[in-house]
Amino acid sequence: MEWLNYHHLLYFWAVAKNGSVSRACEELRLAQPTISGQIRALEGVLGEKLFARSGRHLVMTEMGRVVFRYAEDIFSLGRDLISTVKGHGSGRPLRLVVGIADAVPKLLTSQLLKSALKTAHPTRILCWENKLDHLLAELAIHGLDLVISDTPAPPSIKVQTYNHVMGESGVTFFSTANQAAKYRRAFPKSLSVAPVLLPTPNAMLRRLVDEWLVRRGIHPTVMGEFEDSATLKAFGQTGYGLFPGSSVMEKEICRQYRVQVVGRLDSVKQRFYAITVERRLKHPAVLAIVEAARQEILS
Repeated sequence: MEWLNYHHLLYFWAVAKNGSVSRACEELRLAQPTISGQIRALEGVLGEKLFARSGRHLVMTEMGRVVFRYAEDIFSLGRDLISTVKGHGSGRPLRLVVGIADAVPKLLTSQLLKSALKTAHPTRILCWENKLDHLLAELAIHGLDLVISDTPAPPSIKVQTYNHVMGESGVTFFSTANQAAKYRRAFPKSLSVAPVLLPTPNAMLRRLVDEWLVRRGIHPTVMGEFEDSATLKAFGQTGYGLFPGSSVMEKEICRQYRVQVVGRLDSVKQRFYAITVERRLKHPAVLAIVEAARQEILS
């Protein structure tokens, strides 16, 4: 088993965060040959170059950025360890870095993340939104603690991930008050004659709705397709068409967008997942999110 020399890692981290060897020398009060030699030793152990020359400056390589993120966490934990053992506590909030798949409704996202702020320990949330494959790549290199998605991580990805089911929601169609009054009585058959707004075909919600419509022999007039769920609702709010959303967020959608429920799709369920690289969840804020989802939000 190979052991990491944390002095080597410390010297690398100092150079990376200071942006130069000379400034790292001033901070650590060490000679330049000493730091340069220790970084070369670390590169030798890892088998990867961590810095590259760009003119007169050192820049981190792609692998260097990966190692730097690990070093940030390692030395942050070290500071917390010292403070905790001395009985003072760090007083610093826990950091939670969350990736949100862009298909997840924004209102649901906010409800889930609010639960992370209610833990006993203060939590600082860093939230990123992107395509699921990009988020899983960041999760694989420990750039994220958690990915929230409406689809599980595919088995084809190279890193081991765990799909923790948080719960599921039905699907509801919403519209303005005038449209709701017009199309509610004959719903869902009225979807055949109503203007409809839908997510883009790559979204899980769109696939679920399309499958349900095909089974019922309903062929709506699609007036718009939107990748962003908030944009979809904003267009629906202005009367461009009926639009689908999560049933668990009915009250919030109606209040925020000033729309009404037209009808619900029977038997359609949209699942939501907390994806991590841990089989057993440990981060207090992640545990709070999953528990709130299962017991309150998506129960």
